[in-house]
Amino acid sequence: MTSTLDWNRALREQWEFHWNHQVRDRLAGLTDDEYTWSPVPEAWNVRPRDGSALQFGTGEHLIDFAFPTPSPEPFTTIAWRLGHVIVGVLAVRNATHFGGPAASYQDWAYAGTAKAALAQLDTELDAWLTGVRGLDETALATPVGPKEPGHGDAPMAELVLHIHRELIHHLSEVCLLRDLYLHTRRGATA
Repeated sequence: MTSTLDWNRALREQWEFHWNHQVRDRLAGLTDDEYTWSPVPEAWNVRPRDGSALQFGTGEHLIDFAFPTPSPEPFTTIAWRLGHVIVGVLAVRNATHFGGPAASYQDWAYAGTAKAALAQLDTELDAWLTGVRGLDETALATPVGPKEPGHGDAPMAELVLHIHRELIHHLSEVCLLRDLYLHTRRGATA
């Protein structure tokens, strides 16, 4: 008996299982205080525009950023990590590969609240999964080309795997920061 693996379904399930069973519920109820909370001094964040040369974006709230990234890399807050996932991981790829609107760290209107950030995350995740769902086996095997500098020879399936690893990695960090916030705050008020 021969079975054919549905590569598209398998690639989507890598992320969808994690999202549906480990992350989605953990993000519910994220407060604005948690969103911008910094457990260490000078952490990169999303904050109101203050004229700093290390802020990128448009609108009232900007993300702390620098190219090249300083060494050691700054600690980052939940707001920063969500901004990175929304823009650098998802929106840029949605624009590049699936016809979404142009996106970059410099031109993004970053969310000033947890609720707005989670809405942006939902929008970009929906666009990503819609785009991935539309990839047949030929498209998954096609090299991504110059759209992904340094990875042009890699097939689209490898990019999908990479993006899903990035989502799992960074959103797990967000969940850990929520745990740290809860336990730090509980300890501080006890």
